[in-house]
Amino acid sequence: MKSKAVLMRVLRILLVLLALGFCAYSLVSQWDDTVRAFGQMSWITLVGAFVTGLAGLFVWMLGWRTYLAGLGSPLPVRATFRISNISQLGKYVPGKVWALVTQIEMTREHQVPRLRSFSSTMLAVATSCACGLAMAAVTLPLTSEAARDRYWWLFLLAPVVLAALHPRIVTWCLDTALKLARRPPLEHPVGLGTTLVAVAWTILGWALFGAHTWLLCAAVGGEGAGLPFQAAGAYALAFVFGLLVFIAPGGIGAREAALVMVLGPVLPAGAPIVVAIASRVILTLADLAGAGVAFLMGRGKAPLPDGPAQDEPEKFTKTST
Repeated sequence: MKSKAVLMRVLRILLVLLALGFCAYSLVSQWDDTVRAFGQMSWITLVGAFVTGLAGLFVWMLGWRTYLAGLGSPLPVRATFRISNISQLGKYVPGKVWALVTQIEMTREHQVPRLRSFSSTMLAVATSCACGLAMAAVTLPLTSEAARDRYWWLFLLAPVVLAALHPRIVTWCLDTALKLARRPPLEHPVGLGTTLVAVAWTILGWALFGAHTWLLCAAVGGEGAGLPFQAAGAYALAFVFGLLVFIAPGGIGAREAALVMVLGPVLPAGAPIVVAIASRVILTLADLAGAGVAFLMGRGKAPLPDGPAQDEPEKFTKTST
């Protein structure tokens, strides 16, 4: 067991180094475009976009933590912050599985069963997509005639994806998936209170990312009372689109293309690509900053909660292996 733990730690370090390499390549490959984009914006705008993006990432982490606690594995904020920020570097490696694999293995250090960690992550991703589509449906068609003509179908899709977050539907989907994988069902079904809290954190995160995009749009000539809503909806739709493009690391390319397409009708010519590049670079730096802080924090101690729930991860691990 000790040799396996050492091996997993070495593999995690190699994955992080690989992710940092991809991050560096992404930043260097668009250096000239980044310099031009940043040259059109004030430092106040750039710092504001960085802070709101960093806050959005932190709030989304709290949404994942809510699901993890609701499934029976509450973790301290410190431990959750470290796991989330280090593992999310894996999204910059081609393929969407590396961040998930790293996150699952890091939660094992805190006695969280793999299936429980996997389920909480899938719930967080589904909630993010559902709330993102809902935000796009509420903001884009109501603030832009062009968006209303092009994205009218979001009005129909948003209620469906939000309804799919009902605990009974979520529990049924997860139990069905686990049954197909020949694994035991969830021993802690997702509760309505857990879902509502996670949704609230996720919506707050989308609002912060909307503020991040609005600051960049305003800096390149965007104006009007509807601009904050257009920016929020554009980023939400672009992010979900990038998430669905499996092969693109961190949704790179796909997210920018969608953002340019949606912002095209509401920004001056050439401005949408400036916003897309600036947003990508700033959020990449936010990911790196979060991971850097997480590394400096170290693992620390994360004692299991008191009471009966303390033994449940071990029981679950034995029955699922």
